[in-house]
Amino acid sequence: MIPAPPSGGVTMFEKIWSRHRIVERPDGQALLYVDCHLIHDGYAPAFEFLKQRGLRPRVPERIFGTPDHYVPTNSRNVNDMGDAERRHMVESLTANTSAAGITLFGLNDHRQGIVHVIGPEQGISQPGMTIVCGDSHTSTHGALGALAFGIGMTEVTHVLATQTLWQRKPATMRITVDGGTEGRLGNGITAKDVILAIIARIGVAGATGHVIEYAGSAISGLSMEGRLTICNMSIEAGARAGMIAPDDITYKYLQDRPYSPAGAEWDQAVASWRDLPSDPDAVFDREIMIDAREIAPMITWGTSPQDAVPIHGRVPDPADAPDRERRQDMARALAYMGLEPGTPLAGIKVDRVFIGSCTNSRIEDLRSAAAIAGGRHVPAIVQAWVVPGSGLIKAQAEAEGLDRIFKQAGFQWREAGCSMCLGTNGEVVAPGERCASTTNRNFVGRQGRGARTHLMSPAMAAAAAVTGHFIDVRELK
Repeated sequence: MIPAPPSGGVTMFEKIWSRHRIVERPDGQALLYVDCHLIHDGYAPAFEFLKQRGLRPRVPERIFGTPDHYVPTNSRNVNDMGDAERRHMVESLTANTSAAGITLFGLNDHRQGIVHVIGPEQGISQPGMTIVCGDSHTSTHGALGALAFGIGMTEVTHVLATQTLWQRKPATMRITVDGGTEGRLGNGITAKDVILAIIARIGVAGATGHVIEYAGSAISGLSMEGRLTICNMSIEAGARAGMIAPDDITYKYLQDRPYSPAGAEWDQAVASWRDLPSDPDAVFDREIMIDAREIAPMITWGTSPQDAVPIHGRVPDPADAPDRERRQDMARALAYMGLEPGTPLAGIKVDRVFIGSCTNSRIEDLRSAAAIAGGRHVPAIVQAWVVPGSGLIKAQAEAEGLDRIFKQAGFQWREAGCSMCLGTNGEVVAPGERCASTTNRNFVGRQGRGARTHLMSPAMAAAAAVTGHFIDVRELK
């Protein structure tokens, strides 16, 4: 029997962990039951290993797949994929899911999209669940009050075969973001700015070994899209997962979605979900407080998500770094990015703009970008793309006329997929080009060899696209 969580003073993480713990070894490793396993077109090695061992997925009805990493965004026809290896990835996912009886949102399915977009969109991701995927940004699903985290290919194989996973229990951290106007973020400030500000403060290793619970009026005031953005980038702060307590915004978002409970089961589910939030007297291993009033539109200057400053700031000087190692890291980053210390970030010219990824490709993101793009035009020297997170988001945006706004402004309107976030499908930024990107990582070579990536919100990226340079989006509003 799975033990019940201890009474009083329990965090949301502890409640979910306790309800899914099957057994615990003397070394502290716990075997967890996995409620939902999301898979994508990078899973060919795991299925091949299963075949070699004569094994099959144990609980296929709890597995959901979609091709996203390797698919082109200029076509929905797998035969248009010129690269044989990428084509094999997509075709093998189709074959393996079909053979195992796994639900697949395939390339020609209007529900296809980025795995971390379609999970919440379909109502597959729900409060209280344990959710895993062979992708680091699985933390996204924690926005619905789930314990969700990425796993490696060996772990992927284990979950496919057993629907369980050995894990060492992480510590807990609560990051509270309060302030703003009536508890909400100020004009032009988005969830992307909040998470970049958090990472800039605590660093990319600031939450290592922890599960973060985000709280405070500025978090509870976010839409579900904003919450998904926040939890998506928890991994960039070193966290194992990120979570936000479910509330009426969560329930309204999930109600009537295809895989959500219905009828009497819906009422029962919501009743159980209301017990998930951390108890008022719950104790966390670490607490961090952030004043939302101090957050401005953010932009990265270096090769790490922690290299972020407000748009009205300047490129920092390595000489001001607190230690020798940080000075060296900053110097290398500036050399790669082609920037000089003291340069104002506003006004730096861009070559490419990418609006998309599992961080910022939902309908709210596209609306905010379209609000800036409308009535303006991308200069000829800039290439700008908009890649919706799913076929359903693409259809909704087109029904609202957002695609026409983008096209008239000079953006390319693409099909759903990961695309230029990591470029495994061949869609990359050219060497030396500077890209304003709504993605989650700005590592060296992340968007292509020699690509210079600056992370920001969709509205900020759209502003860079139509002006040809970085600019405080509030100046255009």
